[in-house]
Amino acid sequence: MNLYYLAAQAAEVPENKFGFVEAMKEGGPVAWSILAVMIIMSVGSFYILFTKYFEQAKVMRQYKAVQSSYWRAATLREGATKLEKNSAWRQLADDAVTAQDHHTKMEGAGNEIHFVEEELAHSQDTINQSLSGGLSFLASVGATAPFIGLLGTVIGIYRALINIGIAGSASIDKVAGPVGEALIMTAIGLLVAVPAVLAFNWLQSRNRTINALMTDFANNIVAYIGSNGAVKPTPAAAAKPAAKPAAKPAPAAKK
Repeated sequence: MNLYYLAAQAAEVPENKFGFVEAMKEGGPVAWSILAVMIIMSVGSFYILFTKYFEQAKVMRQYKAVQSSYWRAATLREGATKLEKNSAWRQLADDAVTAQDHHTKMEGAGNEIHFVEEELAHSQDTINQSLSGGLSFLASVGATAPFIGLLGTVIGIYRALINIGIAGSASIDKVAGPVGEALIMTAIGLLVAVPAVLAFNWLQSRNRTINALMTDFANNIVAYIGSNGAVKPTPAAAAKPAAKPAAKPAPAAKK
């Protein structure tokens, strides 16, 4: 008797027609197209976030070599060889040496310090442009994703109004699907936009930190050239290996 009653109850449970997939089906090709655009935006945002983070972390890690080994060299040319190839710091160091070489070959080039400063500023701008690559995509996603979601919302509300007009009444079964689609589009737009905005601001902050380090490095190079090597930063001390524990004395032999 109990089994029959439970089976009858299970048969009477209505099918859920208002889930995520059902709401997207209600929206048709337009809703699926908007969802596809949102997924592309989200994947692109996280890809840029991780790739730029690792790029920035590498630049900051390479700066330790500037502090510890670059200023220990006898000349700028020798110091440049101690930096990692294809790094931002190696580019600045090489451009400073190249600027010195070019200045000696140019007539009427003006003051050497001013010429080197201009070359380093141009090199620094090039590095900053490389570090900022992709951030415009994050800014665009953060600015446009809510409006793309709003487009889906407007379409969902429009469908709901059409269903109400056709049925002649605002019954829940006529408007639940389109309204559910509208709410889902709004939520997806916000879920895509908020991480993109946060990632953009965070990466921009780290880029400003790197730019400040590069400016300091370039100013130190200019000071070194202007003083003929008399003015230069104090190199950072190299990390010392941990001291080994002292060996314990051997126990005295018993008599």
